[in-house]
This record gives sequence, structure tokens and C-alpha cells, in this order.
Amino acid sequence: MVYTQNQIIASPLRNNYHRGIIKSVFFFILFLLLAVIVQAQSLSDIQNLRVDDLSNAQLEQLIKRAEASGLTVNQLEALARERGMPAIEAAKLRQRINELQMSVSPQDQLNDISSGRSVNGIAGPDLFDSIRRSDPYYDLTPFQKKIFGYKLFHNRELDFSPSLNLPTPQSYVIGSGDQLLLDVYGASQQSFDLNVNPEGRVFLPNVGPVQVGGSTIEAATARIKSALGRIYSGLNGSNPNTFIQLRLGNIRSIKVSMVGELTKPGTYTLPSFATVFNGLYAAGGPNENGAFRNIQVYRDSRLVATVDIYEFLSKGDQSSNITLQDNDVILVPAVQARVEVIGPVRREGFFEVKSDEHLNDIYVYTGGFGSLAYRDRVTVRRIENNQRKVIDVPSDQFQSFSLEDGDEILVGEALERFVNRVQVTGSVNRPGEYSFENGTLTVKGLIEKAQGLKPEAFVNRATLYRTSSDLTLAAESLDLKGILDGTEEDLKLENEDLLFIPSRYDIQEEYYVKISGEINSPGTYPYASNMTVGDLILRSGGLLQSATNSSIEIARRVRDASSGKIAEIKTLTIDPNLELSPEEKNEPLQPFDHIFIRRSPGFEREQIISIQGEVVYPGQFAIASANERISDVIKRAGGLTQFAYPKGATLVRRTVYFKGPTDEELKEASLREIKENLNPETNRNINEAEELLYERIDQKLTQKEQEKLIEEREQERMKLFESSYMNDTLFRDSTLNKARIKEQDLVGIDLEKIMKNPGSDDDLFLLEGDVIQIPKQLQTVRMVGEVLLPTTSRFDKKNSLKNYISKAGGFTEDARKSKTYVVYANGDAKRTHNYLGFNIYPELEPGAEIVVPKKPRRNRLSAAGWIGLASSLATLGILLDRLLQ
Repeated sequence: MVYTQNQIIASPLRNNYHRGIIKSVFFFILFLLLAVIVQAQSLSDIQNLRVDDLSNAQLEQLIKRAEASGLTVNQLEALARERGMPAIEAAKLRQRINELQMSVSPQDQLNDISSGRSVNGIAGPDLFDSIRRSDPYYDLTPFQKKIFGYKLFHNRELDFSPSLNLPTPQSYVIGSGDQLLLDVYGASQQSFDLNVNPEGRVFLPNVGPVQVGGSTIEAATARIKSALGRIYSGLNGSNPNTFIQLRLGNIRSIKVSMVGELTKPGTYTLPSFATVFNGLYAAGGPNENGAFRNIQVYRDSRLVATVDIYEFLSKGDQSSNITLQDNDVILVPAVQARVEVIGPVRREGFFEVKSDEHLNDIYVYTGGFGSLAYRDRVTVRRIENNQRKVIDVPSDQFQSFSLEDGDEILVGEALERFVNRVQVTGSVNRPGEYSFENGTLTVKGLIEKAQGLKPEAFVNRATLYRTSSDLTLAAESLDLKGILDGTEEDLKLENEDLLFIPSRYDIQEEYYVKISGEINSPGTYPYASNMTVGDLILRSGGLLQSATNSSIEIARRVRDASSGKIAEIKTLTIDPNLELSPEEKNEPLQPFDHIFIRRSPGFEREQIISIQGEVVYPGQFAIASANERISDVIKRAGGLTQFAYPKGATLVRRTVYFKGPTDEELKEASLREIKENLNPETNRNINEAEELLYERIDQKLTQKEQEKLIEEREQERMKLFESSYMNDTLFRDSTLNKARIKEQDLVGIDLEKIMKNPGSDDDLFLLEGDVIQIPKQLQTVRMVGEVLLPTTSRFDKKNSLKNYISKAGGFTEDARKSKTYVVYANGDAKRTHNYLGFNIYPELEPGAEIVVPKKPRRNRLSAAGWIGLASSLATLGILLDRLLQ
């Protein structure tokens, strides 16, 4: 086989391609295995974790690994305890997880729930993202956050990138790769674009190479000026007329080595304008063990600068923040001495100290003492000779006390005690704390400082609470009235005394009176001294039209129960126009009285009945008297028409379960109609009196709506049938309830007989809500129930009930013929009678309805039932036979 040149070349390329794919797949599988191993290892070694060394990001990864393994937060903590994690570390783990969960805002939780995502036991990944966005130091451990200066190089919102738009600094050192822009101006004008070659030279046309590498801009300008002086004679001399300007174009890059205790040590490529801080920021700054106050910059193996970051953080001093040059080395040594400050200072944490610094110097970095700090002494915990010791340092030794590595400086808090405080509470105009003037402030003077007593102050007695020297509480009763009027000796106050002056209302029950009955706004109202019944009636909106001004009852509490009385009842008559009468004035109300306003005996609200059908004037009618009957209202309606069928008339009457509108609802409906008729937007212009009436009605309706809303909310809390009805078996039967709780019933009447004999027993008295229905002449009979063809047939008085059943196709097999009944047009019903085995069916009338019920279902006796019955009968026969022997 002969291969072409392309095939020969493509074959190894193809093989390399396949090898690359195989290698990629192999590394991908290896990566997955390592990830699983790392995940399992992290959970298996959970007992060795130090919670303080975990950042929020690392804690998040731990939680996600637990979730991937199906563990909740509680199960994760239990696993750690089971694997041997100390109880203190387990408690810290739980606290850190709780803090992480609490960092999630309620809005984030709401969004997470609304999106349908859920995570077992911990906030979801999206919630972690929200914490990352809100915390710029999310990746730092609690220990790292406490190191002063550590956050400087880990703040994602802080950028140390050098500004490249600065004017060319004269001290800038030119190096290989820089672009120099040379402008000649004045008597001669020319521009040169010069690049510094690796030997540090630039080539000037007509002049030749000029050495500028390693020189500053200022020195390079002088050299180039000297070289160009050969061409431009105006550059030199005492009175030059030609000038030059040297500036940087494109800035070169430099390489800087970052070594030592850094977060990300290595060699970094930086702009030539970069400073030491730029390099430190690129390397992530010093790590936990790195020094912040002794950062060294080496150039050509010589120490050229020592940077103290604390000087920048505390004073803004950047004098040591020099510009870096190519091949510079920044060395961050390990920290030599670090102390921790704990307590009420402006900034707690770990601080690096130098050998010549004292305790007073460290407060520059902490921001000084807090407002609650105890400044006279601090406590220093120190490790000395492999043992711990405590050193008390008074304030006069702060400037001379030297610090050592590992010192813990504990700053105490001021005592929660006052040296010159007295307090007054209760019924004074300005209760609160007041300064105590030693030995001179008295009870009366303290009340004067509080701008006197309130009018409701109870002056018969006050209590002075005094704190003893052993901090126990003592109480002393004072005759406040005597102290104020000078009849009792004024008491001198001591430190931490508290004077309590009660109010009369604090030591007595709130007084009220109640009113109910025929009143506009019944309810409970505050009691006022010398209040009369008329005053309370005015307060509760006045009497209703149905109210009587006589026989008003006052129910009064009885203080002496030995008499057997429960309440003292008084009867009162007031003036109908609410003028103050001597009787009312002599009977003032007392606290807790209950006033009952009775309904006037002669007052009756109109009662409406309705007549429908074949009368001359159908419609609604008001009942004229309590003994008005059906015949009376028929006459008022003009009598029956010529088409009326009186035998089919019915009466629909309300039952006791009828839930019609209440008097309050009827009143509200009337007010709404008035308001609608007075509405200026839909009706004519109204005058001032009508406008005032419209506003009053609108205010009353708004108040009623608010009361109704409160009542509806209260009813929603109540469960249906929680009263005694739940114990009524009738209310447990839904079928029986429908029949029992009907709001209206059909009452059968014989209107033909009523009209012939007015006032007879058939002529019923009318009640509110009655509906009399008088149909036209009926000419049909209806068959329903168990007939083959339920239908309606023309009435023929010659036909019997059986004839009509035949017209409906006859009875069905399930028809219960003996229980057939007829419902007449007026609502009466008659059933079928049985006489000597014959069914005697009721007579029919026009509009009647024949109802054939269905036979009840009977369960047939099974074979086992028959056998059991036969056995019982046999046993009974044997027993009778033995009894008869």
C-alpha cells in the first residue's frame, strides 16, 4: 500500500488527537474521584476542624457537602460530636451556622420560598450568594478578620491599581522598553518618538545613541539636551530660544518577586508606576503569620525601604511606599510580636507591636478607649516560663509598660452604678432621673425638680425605695400630703433613692356605666361624677322613637351581700324633651350603674304583608290592626277578580327560623336611601340643611361599617354550632335540619270558605311577612312519582284518580299504591285510605298533584339466615314440647 505525503503527516496527528482525548477523559475522571475523596475526607475528618479557622466561604462548602450527603444542620453537628469533636468546638460550629443563617435577609428568604426552592436544614445557594454580596470579607476566617490591617488587602471593593494618567514624574527611573516622547519647541520645532532598547539607549536622528537607562527623567532630559545642543544651537547659552520636554509614552511592565509570609507569593508583572502597596495587593497581602510593620524591599540585593502598613492605616503616612523597579524583591517576614486587645476599645483585635513600643502606643491603632471603658487599669495576660500569669497595669504605667508576643490586654468596663442619682416615678409632671446633691436634696425638693405633682396624684401616701449599702432594697412609707404642707418633716434623700407617687387611677377600678335598650348607641361609657340618666342618654346618641321616657330602670351594685340582694333597682321618669327635672337631678348615677330604656307600650313598627295574583290591587299592604284577618286585607285589595281560583289560594308564612333584617339593618337601609337621594353627584343641588344632613348620615354609616367589620372578624373566630345546639341530636341530622330550619312554610287555606264566612276559624290572623297567593282558574292535574310517564293532564271532574294514573301509563313495579296521596293547589294534602282491603283514593280538584311514592327496599333473607331461622324455630318447638309434657 502506498501512502501519500499528506497521509503520512496526518497519521501521527490523528494519533496525537486521539491520545489527547483519552488523556482528557482520564484526567476528568481522576478529578471527579479526587473531588469525591476530598469531600468524604472533609466530613470524615470533621472532628479535627477548628471552627475559628474556617471562613464563611469554607463553612459554606462544608454545609454544601453535608447537604450533598443528605445531612441537615442538626445531623451535621451530631456527626461531629459522634466523631469526637470537642463540645466547645461543636457549640462554635452551631453558632457559626446560625450566624450564617441569620445573615440572610427576610426578603431573600421570601424570594427563595416564592421561587419554589428548598434545602433541608439550611439556606440555599442563592442565599449564600446574597451574603457574599453583602460581606466584602466573606472569605476570611474570624481570626483573620481580627488581625489589624489584614482586611486592607482582602476588600473586594478596594483597588490598589496604580493610576496611569499622572504627569510624568521627574524622579521616574527609565528602563528598557519605555517609550519616550521628546518635543522640541521654540525657535525650532520637532517631535521624536524614542524607544529605550535593552542596552538602555535611545537613538536620536542626526545625533546617535544616548544612554538613558537607569537615569531619572530629570537626568535623561539633561543628557538629551546636551546631545541635541550640537544641532540646535538655541538650546544652550545664557539666553536660549529653543527648549525641549521629555515625557513618557507607553509605560513598560516590570517583574517583582513577592516572597515570604504572603497569601499568594510569586513573581508578578506590574506597571512601572507600581508601588509597594500595589505589589502587596496583587499578592493578597501578608498572611496570618506575616508581618505588617517590617515589610522589606530589596533592590540589587540591597535593602532600599522598610514599609510599616500601620503608619498608613493610623496616620496616612506613605513615605515608605516607594515606586518599584524591575527585579525588585519584596520580603514579608514572619511576625515577631503580636498582642490581642479585648474589651471596650474602638477597635478590638490582634495588633503587631515593635520592641520599642509600649502599652500606650498600641491605643493609637485601637482608636483609643470606648465610652464604656474603665481607664484606670488594664489587665494583661502573659505566658512566662511556660506558665500563664496576670499583670495589673495602672494608667500611670501605660507609657512604660513593654509588650511581649502573645499578650492579651483586657480592658474592663465601667460599673453600672451611679454616684449621684435619685429617681422619681408616678404622678409627677417630669418623672425620671435627677442628680443628687449630697445631703441637701429632700423629697419636697425632688418633687419641685420634677415640676410638681399631677392633678390625679394620690397624696395621702407615697413610697420611698432605698438601696442599702449591701444593695438590698428597703421601702419607707411617706405622708406626702404632710410633707408638702409642712406638717410632716421633709426627708433627706440618699444616693439611688427612688420616690414612687401613685395616681388615684392606679389604685382604683376604672369607673363606667352601661346603658341598653331603646337607645341609638347602647354600650358602656365612662363614668363622670354627678352624671344623670339624661346625661348618659345624650352621650349614647339619644332615645329611639320607640323608647319610653318612663319606667327607666337603674340596676345598681349592692355592696352589702348579707341582705341577700343581688342588685338595687330604681325606677325613674325623665322629661320627654330631656329637660333636667328635679327627679332626675336628685338621682345621680353611681359607678357601674346599668340603665335600661324600655320600649313604649303603644309603639309598633309597620308590618308588611303581600298579596299576589288575582286581586284587583295586588302588592304590599300594611297590617292595620293586631286582629286583621285574611278576608279584611282581601277586601282592602279590592276583592277577587273574575279569573281568580280561590280554592287554589295559598298562604306562605315565616317560621321561627326566618332570618329577616333586624331593626338596626332596616334603619341602616333607610339611612342609605336618604344618603343616595341627597347625593349631590346624582341629584339636584342641595341646600345647607340637606348638606349637613348628608354629612351626618355619611358619618353614621361609616361608623356602622367599622363596627360591622369588627363584628365580622369576631364571628370568624367562632366555630359553627359550638353552643348547646351541638348537643341537640336533631341538629346532627342534615335531612331533618332542612325540614326543621325552613324559614318559610306553606299554610293550606280555603279562601272560598273564608270569603263566605269572614271572621271564622278558617279566616286566619295576619302576621308580618305573610304572602297570600291567589292563582287563576286551574284546569290541569299533574302526576309524579312512580308512574310510567309523569305528565300533566287536563282536569275532568268525571275522571277518578285511577283514570289519571292510567293516562300516565299506570303504576311502576316499585309503586307503593296504598300510600298514594294528593297535594291540592292550596297546599293541603290527602292520603289514600284502605277499607276492607280496598284502596279508597282521595277526590281530585283542578291544580291537584298526584304523588305515587316508591316502595321501601327490603333486604331478602339469605340461605344462612333461613337456616338460622329454621334452627331457632326447631329449638323453640322442642322447648314447648318439653314444657307441655
